[in-house]
Amino acid sequence: MEKGLLIVLSGPSGVGKDTVLKGVMKRDSGLKKSISVTTRAPRTGEVDGVHYHFISREKYDEMLADGDFLEHESVHGNCYATPASYVESIRKEGKDAVLVIDVKGGLSVKSRLPEAVLIFILPGSMEGLLQRLSGRNTDAPEVIEKRMKNAPGEIEKALEYDYAVVNDDLEECVGRVLEIIAALRGKHTEKAEKYCVKNNMTYIKNLIGGGK
Repeated sequence: MEKGLLIVLSGPSGVGKDTVLKGVMKRDSGLKKSISVTTRAPRTGEVDGVHYHFISREKYDEMLADGDFLEHESVHGNCYATPASYVESIRKEGKDAVLVIDVKGGLSVKSRLPEAVLIFILPGSMEGLLQRLSGRNTDAPEVIEKRMKNAPGEIEKALEYDYAVVNDDLEECVGRVLEIIAALRGKHTEKAEKYCVKNNMTYIKNLIGGGK
C-alpha cells in the first residue's frame, strides 16, 4: 500500500481553515485529520480522541523527550503538539494526513518532514477577514484587534509555503484545495501550478500592503 500524503493547512485566525477542511473531507474520503495532544483539561462538549488527545503533563514531557512531536507549543501554560507516531499511522493506512496548525508549526513540520505539503488559506481581503472575526461573536474586541494586528505577519509567512488558495468563496476554496490534493496524488503537480506560492506572490504582498 502506498503511503499517504502529509498535508498542512494554515492561515490567519478567522480565515476559515476548519470550515474549509470540513468541506474538503466531506468530498474526499481519502483524508484523515490529525488530532493534536494537549495538557489542558477538556472543555464542555469536547471528547477525548475527537477534538484532542488529552494527556498529562508527565506523558507530554515523556513524548517530547522521545522526539515524538512534529511540532509543539505552549499557550497560556498549556501545551499542544502533533505526535509524529499518530500522523505516521494515518499515512500507513494509505490515508492522507491533514494538520490544521499555525504557520510556525507548519514550518517546523516541513523542516522535519520535507515531503510535507504546506497549503496556506488566504483571506479575500483584510476587511473581509475583520468581518469574519467580528461575525463569529466569540472574541472580545481587544482579541480581534490583536488577531488583526498579527494577521499581516502570519500572511507574510505564506511566502514560505508550497501553495496558497484564497477563501473568498467557501465552495470555490474547497474546490481549489481538492484540486491541489488530486494533482499531488496523481503526481501531476503541474496541474496545481497556478496555486503555487511563487505564482501568487503579488496577491500576497498586496494583501499585506507590501505590494503597494
